[in-house]
Amino acid sequence: MIDYVKKLKIIHKMILKNFIRREENMKWIDLHCDTISALIKEKKDTLAENSLCVDIQRLRKSDASAQFFACYVNIAEFKGDTGEDMSAIWDKAYEKILSMTAYAQNIDHDAFGLAFSAEDIEHMEKRGRVAGVLTVEEGGVLNGDITRLDSLYDRGVRLMTLTWNHENCIGFPNSRNPAVMEKGLTPFGKETLERLNELGIIVDVSHLSDGGFWDCIRLSRYPVIASHSNARALCSHPRNLGDEMLRALGEKGGVAGLNFYSPFLKNSGRAGAEDIARHAVHMVSVAGEEAVSLGSDFDGFEKEALPHGIHDVQDMEKVWHAMKQQ
Repeated sequence: MIDYVKKLKIIHKMILKNFIRREENMKWIDLHCDTISALIKEKKDTLAENSLCVDIQRLRKSDASAQFFACYVNIAEFKGDTGEDMSAIWDKAYEKILSMTAYAQNIDHDAFGLAFSAEDIEHMEKRGRVAGVLTVEEGGVLNGDITRLDSLYDRGVRLMTLTWNHENCIGFPNSRNPAVMEKGLTPFGKETLERLNELGIIVDVSHLSDGGFWDCIRLSRYPVIASHSNARALCSHPRNLGDEMLRALGEKGGVAGLNFYSPFLKNSGRAGAEDIARHAVHMVSVAGEEAVSLGSDFDGFEKEALPHGIHDVQDMEKVWHAMKQQ
């Protein structure tokens, strides 16, 4: 079984700990990007070098230790006009996830490799290689079949975002509707949580309803994370976490990754790097220094929604600079 605590301690050690006193050339880990999904959708470029926000060449140049790559699907894109029932549609989405894991497994680059454990990340860092960690963003692809978790684990998946923006077999998404926001995990969702714990796949509560979040805090035997969520106290979007939630996440040993999407950083207008730093300071003050990470969400939205001056992974230094000004 993967040592959750060890994996999270690596993240803690490498990201934002003592960020105001950051040493030069400190390695970093980003808990969420959608680059692989974007590459497959666009059917152009490669992970080695591309026109998106993340590629191997720039990860290496910007001192990345590891990048978590989401295999993401939006179930609405699979519905079409065929009249298929939802079960068949979820099965199509699952097949798409499998194609993404296959794509990642076939990446051959001397500066990059997939990591399946905390030890793999450490070993790759010592050898000057960037580690890639596979995740699934949309647990609904399980479609009520718990054995799919074992298949995903065997394909290298080490984190699952339980929901995206749609209700699924596990639970309910974040919502501005209080009645939806209060809903927790389904019975299958609770079974999924237990199996994730058994396998050593990290439970990710980003996108999940508040009720589902609290179920995960209460029921998970291991730390959970919010891979790409900010502070609701500073930006009222329901995708962000309230202070009570941040505090509980930190007390359980988990982390929240700072999301670079402007609507999650500011209530209106385009954000700046200073807004990322502002959220970092607040989240550290509430959840603790070791509970704050990076979860950029690079390539998960249009570049125009990135903070001013932030274009890709090579601009991480601008984030460090903004943090030093706090």
